[in-house]
Amino acid sequence: QLQLVESGGGSVQPGGSLKLSCAVSVFSFDHAVVGWFRQAPGKEREGVACTTEGRPGHAKYSTSAQGRFTISRDFTNYTLYLQMDNVKPEDTAVYYCAAGRYCYSGGYIHEVLSAWGRGTQVTVSS
Repeated sequence: QLQLVESGGGSVQPGGSLKLSCAVSVFSFDHAVVGWFRQAPGKEREGVACTTEGRPGHAKYSTSAQGRFTISRDFTNYTLYLQMDNVKPEDTAVYYCAAGRYCYSGGYIHEVLSAWGRGTQVTVSS
């Protein structure tokens, strides 16, 4: 299985910022995309953002994340990032990084290829 390890979560007040990181293991799938999912308590996992090139012009975001979150990909150290700005209480969730074949509008990765890790907890509260 492909294995990814998330980090960078924590507690933050509304309006604050966090930057999540994801270390990606070596794999051999052509044209793989990477992105972030999240799962809030009692909710199903949902897509947040994904990208095919790690460039702003190629990224896709959920409606909630658009304008507040930025996904980036460091090809030098094989790390995926999610910069979270102006966070809201509804952003509270466990965040997971993932790799797959297609990046759809809405920040959803179709056909996830990686195994789900433990994720990193983000808690936004006053």
